Amino acid sequence: MIVDFHTHAFPDTLAPRAIAGLYESAAYAYTPVHDGTVTGTLRNMDAWGISMSVLQPVITKASQLVRINEWAASVRSDRIEAFGGIYPHTDDYKSAIDFAASLGLKGLKFHAEYQNFLLDDPHMLRIYDCALSRGFMILHHAGYDPAFPPPFHTNPERFAHLMREFPGAPIVAAHLGGHAQWDDVERYLAGSGIYLDTSMGFSYFPHDQFLRIVKAVGAEHVLFGSDAPWSCAHDEIQALRALPLTDTEKNAILSDNARRLLGR
Repeated sequence: MIVDFHTHAFPDTLAPRAIAGLYESAAYAYTPVHDGTVTGTLRNMDAWGISMSVLQPVITKASQLVRINEWAASVRSDRIEAFGGIYPHTDDYKSAIDFAASLGLKGLKFHAEYQNFLLDDPHMLRIYDCALSRGFMILHHAGYDPAFPPPFHTNPERFAHLMREFPGAPIVAAHLGGHAQWDDVERYLAGSGIYLDTSMGFSYFPHDQFLRIVKAVGAEHVLFGSDAPWSCAHDEIQALRALPLTDTEKNAILSDNARRLLGR
């Protein structure tokens, strides 16, 4: 079984515009591997032997809160899991979190660049505290994003602060803890208890550094993710399988850790 913990899709009517806009805003850095729909996601999953994908939506306007969360809840199935989200620039975040919880969503996705906040801002810490108390997992974009200039709103040192505030919490830092910040991932996140996903990774981070990071955080805290449609899950899976990890470690990364967190 393979679980892709970090994917993206959009409602059928919105997908063409969303994919085109994101492709342009990222300066055409990543060529999409499917059309951005759930059907396209499932088609690639079938071709590449992926049992389950977890969709990670991003809410960039308060007006999107109900629509995106309801859509995320509606597409969940035995093969599709979906996180929800909230608009962070609000004092009424408790009601937003309660709404997402009422839909049965298991996690919240945040993207500090698109949503324009600092990872460990005190207001955000209050939001995380509320979300975690409601039983949510939290997944953050981490590090470089081609659509935004540095300095970035997340980095491994800020994630280390987050884990000191919420020790043992189910918090995931995408892109192996910070795209293009992997030296600092080794420096700050070893033994922190944070989860890292591998999304948009194996074509970028040195594979020997990936192995060191897996050892530092523990294979039980690493989740396979592709960031599809912006990266090819098939190629990412093949790269992971070729590494000198034990079968137990590979199985943990490819499925066991995700299934434990998702209760699947």
